Amino acid sequence: MKIYNHDITLYTHDRDPSVELYAGRALGLTNTQDKIQLAQSLQSEWDAIVDHYAQIGLPHTHDVIWNSSFEVINQFPDREISVYFFGDVINEHDTYRQLFHQWDGKYREIVEFVNSKNNFIQLSEEIGIPVPKTLRFANLAEAQASDEIMFPCFIKPAVSDHGVGIQRCANAEELAQAFATLVPEEPLQIQEEVNASAFLNLQYQVREGQIEPLLVSEQVLDGCVHKGNRYPSSHEPWDKVAPFAEWMGDRGMKGIFAVDVAVVPEAAGTRYVAIECNPRFNGSSYPTMVAKRLNIPQWSSGTYKTQLRSLNELDLRDIAYDPATHKGVILINWGIIQAGKLSVLFAGTEAEQAELETALLQRL
Repeated sequence: MKIYNHDITLYTHDRDPSVELYAGRALGLTNTQDKIQLAQSLQSEWDAIVDHYAQIGLPHTHDVIWNSSFEVINQFPDREISVYFFGDVINEHDTYRQLFHQWDGKYREIVEFVNSKNNFIQLSEEIGIPVPKTLRFANLAEAQASDEIMFPCFIKPAVSDHGVGIQRCANAEELAQAFATLVPEEPLQIQEEVNASAFLNLQYQVREGQIEPLLVSEQVLDGCVHKGNRYPSSHEPWDKVAPFAEWMGDRGMKGIFAVDVAVVPEAAGTRYVAIECNPRFNGSSYPTMVAKRLNIPQWSSGTYKTQLRSLNELDLRDIAYDPATHKGVILINWGIIQAGKLSVLFAGTEAEQAELETALLQRL
């Protein structure tokens, strides 16, 4: 039995009040015997999401703690812990890092290490995982002094916040503009642009100490920001990333992690290039896990803006997922409707997904 707290405030610098709403998307991962912590602001949406999940046949816990404080977890020492990110990259104080270290020191250390894009690239090079040409720098001054920079390139903070701060630079002038937006003391990397035909998300799950490949989906991107995923993918390069997955397992990784891989068509054949690792749940984890639980063979996911501010204003009953046909809409990140957004899964063929998207947009 688990206790879920997927609050993201220890992983994002975004201080908008709506950030607390994101923890609701973990509800679809829970079993009936689990506990889940949610912000009190989500309580007004509870009846609506319970009705929706009942209609689509998705079992989940009803044991809710309306308090998202991480300290609450200590009240349930017999529970396995599931959090969005097993650590704290936001606060200068060590209060939360010590808390996570108390729960599982090895797990916290591996998450913190791999969460650095620079560490991931260096490790990949050492163990033979193909990666793009990447220059790693300890701070901005080092990068500005480099004469090895190639164009076009992407400049990335070593620890980024959901894609924020990643910028494409076609020339030295654009690079200088990008440099001006960075924190001088923080590490960064400059990576060659990859001529990719697609970007994949390889999800792994750790169960009882064993690394299990979970699912490969194709990313839908808006620039550098993740907007959604589609499954199945025509590429499943598990073997290219296997040494890294084994390395993670040997060092105490738990829960969910994912590797982003670029698909690069070349004359000699397709090349697969690892870009980064998310040692945590990520945007595609939630639709992936729900789709696996319901055995959905084909789906896509996306996030949409809406004028609505409550699930009580949205009627999806006629287009909701039907287990008999494997077709329909499933609410994934439902709480963010209070902030004018909604993340959903569309189950069905590509044509059916398009029809469902149109039907949904007409109601938003």
